[in-house]
Amino acid sequence: MAKKVICLFDVDGTLTDPRQSIKPQVEKFLLGTVKKEFDLAVVGGSDLNKLKEQLGGKSMFEKYKYVFAENGLIAFKDGKQLRTETLQSMIGEEQLQDFINFCLKYISELHLPFKRGTFIEFRSGMLNISPVGRNCTQEERIQFYEYDLENQIRQKFIQAIKKEFPDLAFTYSIGGQISFDVFPIGWDKTYCLRHIQGYEEIHFFGDKTAEGGNDHEIYESDLTVGHRVTSPEDTVKQLKILMALTKERKEREQQSLPFPMQCA
Repeated sequence: MAKKVICLFDVDGTLTDPRQSIKPQVEKFLLGTVKKEFDLAVVGGSDLNKLKEQLGGKSMFEKYKYVFAENGLIAFKDGKQLRTETLQSMIGEEQLQDFINFCLKYISELHLPFKRGTFIEFRSGMLNISPVGRNCTQEERIQFYEYDLENQIRQKFIQAIKKEFPDLAFTYSIGGQISFDVFPIGWDKTYCLRHIQGYEEIHFFGDKTAEGGNDHEIYESDLTVGHRVTSPEDTVKQLKILMALTKERKEREQQSLPFPMQCA
């Protein structure tokens, strides 16, 4: 009997270019080819509205078996929302405000080539912190990303937070081009796996799989088969390989089956 398999995808850098909509040819391959063989699911660190912008609005609930926003703190199965958790209930309002105040002060003292708006985005299960501001243009995103690669702005910011709050049980995860996520330990993308039931294999595809990246924990999880990708096009390429291997495995299993018993 064929194994029941689900393919679980990161969004930015895996199914789409950062903060962009999924390309028609990528979506067509997923829905017209891959979905015939495997169930599909998506998990992003962004909030639900951003996932809708990238994956086709409300119709994404019809396309994907599971939709996980904010690492799975906001979860849907077959379009129906599952139980959620909140950051403030986890650590308390007073400690949360101390943390936010420190981050805002740190950002105010940074000297960058430019700054825009929305430096801290409060989500249900995490904070998304952007030293340059999430309101920057796509061109400015690329500029800051290149500047950050050279000057390690986000990495230095995280080290400063850890020094200021050594006892706070938070994970700091760099993803995308302009920001990093902050969430309680264990609320990384592996959080979504508790909702996925009934599969013998969960194949996860992500681009930020190195330590410190926001795909690292789920890529390394014993519950998943991890696939490191470099772009949406690479995701398609690796899916084709997975489908070919699955087809080959099915053919081998069929050849090894005993002949069915014949009725006299």
